[in-house]
Amino acid sequence: MSVDHSNRSGAGAGAGAGADTGTDIDSGTGSRSDSGAGVRPVVARFGLRFRFRRSVLVPLSAAAVVLVTGTGGWYAAGGGGQPGPGGTPLAPADPTTPLAPLTPLAPVAKEMDLPWPAEGQSSVEVEGIGSLGAVGEQTPVPIASVTKVMTAYVILKNHPLRPGAAGAKIVADQRAADESFSTVETTAPVLAGREYTQRRLLELMMLPSGNNVARLLARWDAGGQKKFVGKMNEAAAALGMNRTVYTGVSGMEASTKSTAVDQLKLARAVMKDPAFRQVVATRAVTAPGAGTEIRNTNRLLGRDGVIGLKTGTTTPAGGNFMWAATQKIAGTSRLILGVVLRQRAGTSPVEGSTAVREASHALITAIRADLPDAVARHAAREK
Repeated sequence: MSVDHSNRSGAGAGAGAGADTGTDIDSGTGSRSDSGAGVRPVVARFGLRFRFRRSVLVPLSAAAVVLVTGTGGWYAAGGGGQPGPGGTPLAPADPTTPLAPLTPLAPVAKEMDLPWPAEGQSSVEVEGIGSLGAVGEQTPVPIASVTKVMTAYVILKNHPLRPGAAGAKIVADQRAADESFSTVETTAPVLAGREYTQRRLLELMMLPSGNNVARLLARWDAGGQKKFVGKMNEAAAALGMNRTVYTGVSGMEASTKSTAVDQLKLARAVMKDPAFRQVVATRAVTAPGAGTEIRNTNRLLGRDGVIGLKTGTTTPAGGNFMWAATQKIAGTSRLILGVVLRQRAGTSPVEGSTAVREASHALITAIRADLPDAVARHAAREK
């Protein structure tokens, strides 16, 4: 069985930094992994070499993609794999089917030579500027605890929170409390019969990657995980995530699959919610009743402009990271969103977690360093 690595803490057990035992290994409690996957601007795949500095930054397999030119640059065409009626999860579409149009590449991307990861798949965009590219074969892959971003998105869509508000009060059931002690997945400590606020449960799900809390929130919202998963797939379809299928709320299931491009669509939508942004920007929380501090698995948080989002690591999925950072460009703070998937898949969670963190950090620092000048160079060229 696959183990979820994020951060695990049993009730009464210390929930601090550690490894994730199933879906997230970045920092927090549980077994997580980050190991240095090399990054380089030139990658050889499928017998071809791709340079990631010009407008075509989507090296998908020839069978899986058709590159067409259109207004604003190049984009990939293609589609597939979405929920059936009522949110019933269907198997991901055959990767040879066309993809839905991707966001056209921003002209400024041609001014940049980014250190894209040499494995897996990645996608980056900048608010108000556009896509900086997507690399790697965009076939659906397991995304581990990055799944919880959609879980939070659906919860907040159905139960909106004002910034700083505590939200609804939710009583933890015995099942969630018992699962706190799991040794095969990452959890957060909750006590049966204790009342928690919606915000605190979102924090206990997102920061240490508490699988038990994700399932508790699903039961609270929909009465059960199966119905909630239907809502997740409906939300994915509404966002145009047509290469994504959710089969669980935590990411433990290797059958939950998506692409970097699809997950970037979710990042764009969920970061519009101020309450969500506050949750993922939180460095640590104290579990009520347990008295233990639980740290965020996102070790890049607070460094190099990083303000969120979510890590996720399992052996089958490798290291995965949806991240958000900011950078001032011409006096305006811009939101940079990125998704890096499938780093060191099949290795240990620690190795996968380290790899995705280092690959993401390389992208973030390169983009923040070069983007202001790239925008200026492009503007000068356009005059």
